[in-house]
Amino acid sequence: MLPDPNDAAHHHLVCPVCGRRQADDGLTLACPEPHAPGLWQSAYREAELAPDADRDGVYRYHRWLPVRRHLAGTGRTAVHRSERLAAALGLAELWIAFNGYWPERGGDLETGSFKELEAATVLGRLPEGAGTLVVTSAGNTAIAFAELCGRHRVPVVVVVPASALPRLRTRTPAVPWVRIVAVEGADYADAIALGDALAAQPGFVHEGGTRNVGRRDGLGTVLLAAVEATGALPAYYVQAIGSGAGAIAAHEAALRLRRRPEDPLPRLVLAQNASYAPVHRAWRTGERPWQCGADQQQRLAAEAAFAPELTNRRPPYDVRGGLCEALTRSGGQVWTADAAEARAAMADFEDLEGIDIEPPAGVALAALRRAVRAGRIDTGAPVLLNVTGGGRARLAREHVLVPRRADAVVPRSIVHDPVAVRDLAARFRDLDARSPAPELRPAGV
Repeated sequence: MLPDPNDAAHHHLVCPVCGRRQADDGLTLACPEPHAPGLWQSAYREAELAPDADRDGVYRYHRWLPVRRHLAGTGRTAVHRSERLAAALGLAELWIAFNGYWPERGGDLETGSFKELEAATVLGRLPEGAGTLVVTSAGNTAIAFAELCGRHRVPVVVVVPASALPRLRTRTPAVPWVRIVAVEGADYADAIALGDALAAQPGFVHEGGTRNVGRRDGLGTVLLAAVEATGALPAYYVQAIGSGAGAIAAHEAALRLRRRPEDPLPRLVLAQNASYAPVHRAWRTGERPWQCGADQQQRLAAEAAFAPELTNRRPPYDVRGGLCEALTRSGGQVWTADAAEARAAMADFEDLEGIDIEPPAGVALAALRRAVRAGRIDTGAPVLLNVTGGGRARLAREHVLVPRRADAVVPRSIVHDPVAVRDLAARFRDLDARSPAPELRPAGV
């Protein structure tokens, strides 16, 4: 890790509820004042977007990132204007923000997902010696943190539903300081609950999900990269969501980027699985599925989803600075797409653009197609499609990807057993990050 000469003094944290302003210690996730919850906002000393051509990857935007150090070898978003896909959709100006592996286009995210952007920023924000980081994930975030923590010797415990294990493959092989806990019979919400319980134990520190300004500002660099490439904010920002951290991040970045308060913000066009779409339901009907108490019904619906990464059962919707606020302020929309539509969209993207994309990106593209056909998109306006993951098929052909096995498999009931949680914490409290760095090899070597 390389120190940032600006260090943490180049930004402060601001509470959107009470206005409290404080220095960032790299760990805090919530305002300490007694009021309704809100998401910390980053306030940066630099008023204008000022990319640094001398910095690698995502740290090109370090002046608008809450980081105190940089990790060598990180990637960033590749942006290009589409011609063939744009024509197929009937759009005059479609820009692709590609997050994944696509060397010819500058796609250098070797986990195949924009979650690598958040991992690089969260780890850059984390102070040295903070303790063992706890991260929860339904798949892509787990891959990103396992990869980057493995390369940069950051002790971490990654908690995932057992069903996510087949998708966990990284270039970095297993190392002593990265441990994976799989929860049997669980979905993402169950993994989050166990992660919360584990992070509360001595010696551990909570990554925090959407509450972490590092995660959101790292994901916000997708929009920064797009504006750097195009010279202006798009009229529409399209993305598939689970928790919605990326959509909130794009909205926050747009607020920093727009020159005048009266200038329009990009309209969020968000997408979810048709089989499980809690944000879509909340936005369209006002009902909050996460408040209805039908956990088993929701769990079964989430298990049937085409893109399991999009199945957060408790999204940060009503919190100040959360999804509802971002959708309202931007005049946004929420759509769904079923498995057949998403698969067709994935095939179309590969045929027309020339690279494979992941299921969540397929859901986003399918939803965009539905929105255009419904007349909800101005086809003459600039549209930015966030392809949140892609190039993994090619990555697997060109590099050795190591399947990651669980270091512990635990039942879903463990979250309600304080003794079992303490025993689990004792196994992983002091992870050894002093071993030699792993060697990365291309395929066939």
